[in-house]
Amino acid sequence: QVQLVESGGGLVQAGGSLRLSCVASGGIFSKNTMGWYRQVPGKQRELVARISSGGSTNYADSVKGRFTISRDNAKNGVYLQMNSLQPEDTAVYYCNAITASGGRYWGQGTQVTVSS
Repeated sequence: QVQLVESGGGLVQAGGSLRLSCVASGGIFSKNTMGWYRQVPGKQRELVARISSGGSTNYADSVKGRFTISRDNAKNGVYLQMNSLQPEDTAVYYCNAITASGGRYWGQGTQVTVSS
């Protein structure tokens, strides 16, 4: 079992920045693929960014060049630096872990609101 706890959401003006953090417990963090997803009411949860156990990253087209995902295996942490935020980035952001055995786990979510 993997437990994920997110933090760092909040209210920010358009053009501003936020940094989301997710700390994992349980399992072997360094072997997990970690990701950030977001969801708005009435829409499906969508991938924002993902980082593999080896450090490879991929991003949704809508956030490329603005968001950066990183991980610190020593701290069991994954982070999402979000710059140049826009109102359309408003959503609940969820941390996700995929273990080496294929288990999939979610955090409780953190709200990000970008005002225009």
